[in-house]
Amino acid sequence: MSGRRAFAVTCVAAALLTSCATFEEQPPPGSWQPQVPLTPQAAPEPDAGGGQGGGQVDVPNRDPNEPIPPPDGCTDFHPAVLATCLDTLVAVAALPGDGSNPTALVGERKTGRILLVRKGATPTVVATVPVDASTDGGLTGLALSPTYAEDQLVFAYITTPTDNRLVRIAPNDTPKPVLTGIPRGATGNRGALANDHRGALLIATGDAGNPAAAADPKSQAGKILRINSAGKPAEDNPTPSSAVVASGLTAPGGLCSSLDGSKTWVTDRTAAADVLYKVDYGKPLGAPAWTWPDKPGISGCVSPARTLWVSMSKAGHLQNLAQAPDGTFTGKPQIVMAEAEGFGRVDGLDLMTEQLAVGGTVNKDGGKPVSSDDRAVVIVVEAAGGGSGID
Repeated sequence: MSGRRAFAVTCVAAALLTSCATFEEQPPPGSWQPQVPLTPQAAPEPDAGGGQGGGQVDVPNRDPNEPIPPPDGCTDFHPAVLATCLDTLVAVAALPGDGSNPTALVGERKTGRILLVRKGATPTVVATVPVDASTDGGLTGLALSPTYAEDQLVFAYITTPTDNRLVRIAPNDTPKPVLTGIPRGATGNRGALANDHRGALLIATGDAGNPAAAADPKSQAGKILRINSAGKPAEDNPTPSSAVVASGLTAPGGLCSSLDGSKTWVTDRTAAADVLYKVDYGKPLGAPAWTWPDKPGISGCVSPARTLWVSMSKAGHLQNLAQAPDGTFTGKPQIVMAEAEGFGRVDGLDLMTEQLAVGGTVNKDGGKPVSSDDRAVVIVVEAAGGGSGID
């Protein structure tokens, strides 16, 4: 893979961007010039997916004809890689920062390990949560407390032998259950977790293999729950006594809010298609904002100011959709980071700044892993200054 073909990206490069990120002990970034900028198109049809797109970017300070060396054991030479030789990173939580030294927590679905990752540093295990990963569950969600700067609390969504639940992890303490008894089944256990940037935590739960439960207001299965750090309904929920703010999910893969808290999205894998919903608290999910009938394995999502990004963990690429200020889409999805130009199967995503996201790969779970998989990587999702291309 050549440096010039490091990624097929329009407004994303899983690498360093001059005006928003420089890693420690790395050479100064070079000039990033995309070949094909993201431009508005006609409004999309909700049930039509696809539409390939993406340009080329250069790896900084590298001869464009010089290939990036392949990984050597756990050593990965790509400048976007934060950590290597992990396992099935479904859960990702970016730590606060300006992007100059990207740092994140990543969770291994099968082992329950939660690790702190940073460029140039050995991953550090901060906690291990007992999980049952025999189904599609395990450790599938991570989020920082809404008041993380004060309390340093981290939350994880996990599957146990008897239920799905939310646990809280305090520094130098063992994980403590916060919300338990979420139905567990042979399927439909995967969930997602996010900070809504409005002072609450969001949990997207699977239907535990029972579609009727997703429609049952008395069940926590197939729901989006909005809670405080104690596991109670958030005070400003539409129904203050209920944590449920949306119903009707099957197997959610990702949950994300914009950093200003104005937009929230959830991805779901239904029997008919992979879908994306815009979430309005207290209102039905309604028709999907986008549908993928080919079921590419929709997973994590991030919502910077002008785009929406979703990872496709089965197809092995990411897709982005340009957003109008009201959250509607102004063009069909563009496929980026596909095949040799990406990192294989990316699953978990979390937004660090309006320009940077952190992602985790799941190549060890049905993909084609290289020696350094699974990896935590940095992804540039929007140009500095809020444009829709890399200047």
